[in-house]
Parts: sequence; structure tokens; C-alpha cells
Amino acid sequence: MPFYKHYSFDLWLTLIKSNPAFKTERTKYFHAHYNSRKKTIEEVALVFRQVDLMVNAINEKTGKNIDADEMYLMVISIINEYSTEFQDVDTAALYLEMEKLLLNHMPLLYNEASLTVLSELKSPGLSTINILSNTGFIKGITLRKVLSHLKLDEFLDFQLYSDELRLSKPNPEFFQLMLDTIDRVKHPEIGLHEIIHVGDNPVADVNGAKAMGIHTLLINSNDLLISHLRS
Repeated sequence: MPFYKHYSFDLWLTLIKSNPAFKTERTKYFHAHYNSRKKTIEEVALVFRQVDLMVNAINEKTGKNIDADEMYLMVISIINEYSTEFQDVDTAALYLEMEKLLLNHMPLLYNEASLTVLSELKSPGLSTINILSNTGFIKGITLRKVLSHLKLDEFLDFQLYSDELRLSKPNPEFFQLMLDTIDRVKHPEIGLHEIIHVGDNPVADVNGAKAMGIHTLLINSNDLLISHLRS
């Protein structure tokens, strides 16, 4: 791969992946607390999957962001046959419970080589690195804690999350914000050809980056891994 002055990375399924134990415990929590229709564990798990896929597709289509609190309310509604009687749900308290579960069952590095590759990209002191991530059930404020725990944040110059900016990839405004945030002291002159975005999603990552005129690399959902950046 050629040298780039700036590397932008997606997060989920690019640098990290969910801990299966978290999804299991999250399903159990909703099954126990928000399940007046007595759905099975399997049915509750399916609702989470359906909401996740639906919201991802909506966010990619609109370029906007459906918040985690809204997603959890969707799950509660669907579990209970699309009931809208969730006025008494304390969404802030619920999210804190979900964050606690996540931090107790930390996401995992997608590839054990990730830390080494990021270190090698950063070590000459010539390149900068960012996260540009769509979020879903987990907010950016929590993901920052995760990246600190996994020591990924040591290699990052900045992190941008869709829930904090109300923008989602492949929205060009989200990519433009990334371009505008690059350190112009370190890179007083940087061309689009010197920037690459790396991710696993052909629509959000590849199409979004290409539309902005920057290079892109699709990994993990094909036969390439993050180590390809070193080749």
C-alpha cells in the first residue's frame, strides 16, 4: 500500500467487534424488564437484530442519525406488539444499564494485528489517524471508554461519532467534517489523494469515501485484513 498522510478508520467490524456475552446479557435484561407479552429469549434477540439492521439502513439512506435511546424504545415497542406505552421508561437510566453491561463485557479487537498496524502507521510521526464511525445501540461517549480500555485511543488524533454530530456515513457532510478536522499544523498542505478511509461497509465506507474523492480500502467483509495497509 502507498503511504498516506492521514488514515481514517471505521470502528465496528473494522477495528472492534461485539463481545457475544454483551448481546446475550442485553437480551436477558430486556426479556426480564420489558416483556409484558412474554416473548421468548430468541424472539427478543431477533427484535434487536431487526432494529439494528433497519436503523443502519435508514441512517445510510438519510445520512442522519437515529439515536440509541430511540433504538431501545423501538425494541421495547416491537417486543410488546408495537405498543407505544413506554412513557414511563427512563431512557437515561436504561442507557446507563446498557453501558454498564457493555463495559463488563468489553468489545473485542476485530484483529489482533490492529494495535501493531496502527502503531506502525503512527510511529514515524508523519501520519495522523481518526475514527469516523456510525453508532447504533452504543453511543460515542461509551465508545471512547472502550477505545481507551483497548488502548486504541493512543494512536488516534480525533474521533467522530454519528450520534454526536447527527450525521451518518455515507453522508458527504460527515466525511467533510473529518477532512476539516485533520490537523493543519501537522499537514499544512494535504491533498485528497493523500487521505484514505478504511472500513468494512461497501456503502457507508467505500461509497462515502469515493464520493469525496479520497482513497478507500474495504477490509474484513472481503479477503483483506488491516495488515494489508502494511503491504
